[in-house]
Amino acid sequence: MSNSILDIKPISRIRRNHGLEHATIHVLSKKFPAQSFSGISSPFGFTIIGDVTTEDVADAAIEALKKLRAGQADLAMHPNCGTNYAVAGMMAGMGAWMGMIGAGNSTKKKLERLPLMMTLATVSLILSRSLGPYIQKNITTTGHPDGLELTKVETSVRGGLRMHRVITRG
Repeated sequence: MSNSILDIKPISRIRRNHGLEHATIHVLSKKFPAQSFSGISSPFGFTIIGDVTTEDVADAAIEALKKLRAGQADLAMHPNCGTNYAVAGMMAGMGAWMGMIGAGNSTKKKLERLPLMMTLATVSLILSRSLGPYIQKNITTTGHPDGLELTKVETSVRGGLRMHRVITRG
């Protein structure tokens, strides 16, 4: 039986794949420092978007998995993770919304509250700088791949973007 919702199989798989996705991007970024990469994870694996070969991604994913298994869990964290941006956006939106409470429908009152809304949104963004990585580390990723295994890498080009689908199991 699971200890938490994070241990439910599809969620656990997404978290482990997300961590491996980040670790793979770290490895690729070290090998190709002038190249930019992005990714997205699912219970079945992850996709890396970047102009490199299928072999480059496969080699990076193998190396990343080895490093995670060797205890380099910090590779599962990435400063450009969408979790960080989502947390920042939600918090800034909530801050701005809080600044509007009680303003009613008056345009004048709303405009008068603009400095308050901007201040609350800014404070929210400052707070999110530590909350985003905390949520990333403890909820949306894990640096512990457990039984995760790589099965194959498939590459396609869509809209001029080279997409590498890394399929996992475990």
